[in-house]
Parts: sequence; structure tokens; C-alpha cells
Amino acid sequence: MRRATGTSDARLRPVTDSTAEGQAIRRLIGVYNAEGTLRGELTYWVGKRLGRVHCALCDITHGSVRERSDWQHCRDGLPVPFDAYHRDDQPAAVRSATGDNAPAVLAETSEGVVVLLGADELELCGKSPQRLVDALTIAAADHHLDWE
Repeated sequence: MRRATGTSDARLRPVTDSTAEGQAIRRLIGVYNAEGTLRGELTYWVGKRLGRVHCALCDITHGSVRERSDWQHCRDGLPVPFDAYHRDDQPAAVRSATGDNAPAVLAETSEGVVVLLGADELELCGKSPQRLVDALTIAAADHHLDWE
């Protein structure tokens, strides 16, 4: 999981589409429907295999143990960084913007954060990193956001 360098999470705040219009996306923020602790990771891994937990973003970015190479390739081709958090380590503004619903992908702009994709939209990506990139491109345009 990559973390932002030089970006202060303290200044993030949820914004509405109307205040986001015309803003440039500085980075994308993914939130996994899992806890980031060792225990949380193991609980998710076991729960996933037993069919008790699910995270569409995890399915897109990770295989059974590590990041998928096709995801790494797509992520590296994005025009902005993509940073990821778990439910327990996400910034407060991200949690507030999503209503504490995960998984999700948000855009950080100079005005704050905007939810681009929720669980249903991530599920529609069908575990495909390229379909995630396509969905992000469409969602950014729908929210009238530009790429930095």
C-alpha cells in the first residue's frame, strides 16, 4: 500500500460536487473494507476464503497474498498518485465523506475530498484494474473534476 508523501491529511475535508466543480484531482484515495492491523489482515483473509467478508477494491488490487501486477501497472499509469487506507487508518475527512462505508475511492482536490466510487461501482469493475481506471475516468468527468 502506498501512502502520500508531502500531503497533509489534516487539511482534508469532504466537499460537495458543486464545490468540487473545476477542481483538479491531486491524488486518489482508496479505502479497503478491512482493518490494517496484522490481526485485521488475517481476519479478512480467512473471512474471504470462508465467504464471510468481501471487499471489491481488494479484489481489484490484490491477489490472495500481495498486490496484483496488473493493478501495479494500471496504478502507475494514473496521472495522480493512488494511496490506500484501511477502515481503521483512514483520515477522518475520508471517513466522513464516505459515511464510513467501504470500499470506496475518493479524489483529493485543493478543496477537499470527493467520493468517486462506492462499493457498488467497484463491484461493477469485476475485479479488473483497467475497468477501475475506466470507472475513475468517467466518475471524475461526471463530477466535473480535472486531472492535475
